Amino acid sequence: MSDASAPAPARAAGPSFGGKWTYAVLAVALLFVLMPFLFWNATWFGRPLTDDQISKSLSDHKHAREIQHALTQLEIRMERNDTSVRRWYPQLISLASDPLTEIRVTDAWVMGQDTTSEDFHEVLRKMLSDPQPMVQRNAALSLVRFGDDSGHGVIVGMLQPFAMPAPTSGTVRERLKPGDALNPGTLVGHIDSGDRSSSEIRVAVPGTLTAWAVADKSAIAAGRSLLFIAPSNEIVWEALRALYLIGKPEDATAIEPYLRGGEDVPSQVREQARLTLERVRSRSSS
Repeated sequence: MSDASAPAPARAAGPSFGGKWTYAVLAVALLFVLMPFLFWNATWFGRPLTDDQISKSLSDHKHAREIQHALTQLEIRMERNDTSVRRWYPQLISLASDPLTEIRVTDAWVMGQDTTSEDFHEVLRKMLSDPQPMVQRNAALSLVRFGDDSGHGVIVGMLQPFAMPAPTSGTVRERLKPGDALNPGTLVGHIDSGDRSSSEIRVAVPGTLTAWAVADKSAIAAGRSLLFIAPSNEIVWEALRALYLIGKPEDATAIEPYLRGGEDVPSQVREQARLTLERVRSRSSS
């Protein structure tokens, strides 16, 4: 039997990890587990929302992502032919004129999920005149679902380089170079004005920066072409799918480059280009 009165074994001298240090270590470990979950939970639009949460989120104009989350959830329900979503249709129509571009972009896509709504159809046609190209593009693609080719010109333009206009006049300071990948909102440079103020240059469409229209540190006037952006593969694929349905024989010249594309063009895009090209050419004889 052990002697209960035996002294405890000696410990090596050093800092103690008991008490508050233990809690500190546990807290840090918890953060490493919890933070990724919180980030995922806050950015993943697939998290289901209750009806009350959707109503609350659609009215939360201080948090654009909450509105986008609700819109995405409505899209999922619309794809399932859930007629209960019609109670929110007036809000979807109202959001078509929201001041935030990202809200209008998402809204234009969601309204294309119910082709029985003539109100959506009418609003989408108006959105073709939106000042932001991504809103125009989603509106044009959604209109195709209605069998409406009003956005044909916008869709063909999705296959071509996008000429971004200078947002203001001044001296250009380039930040990125040709070949860099871009997403909507990417900061590509600045324009310095004569009053020592500086404006950010952020792109509106995804793709690849192909060229600057002006040299670095040179002057440019507002509205003049500033840089050119080749469309992303995702944009090209969506445009080709739409033109398969509404394309015209004269669209062949815009489609052909993607059929002959090199390694940077995915096989999925090349195959869609082939199918779309065959389809539009067949219409010349019909």
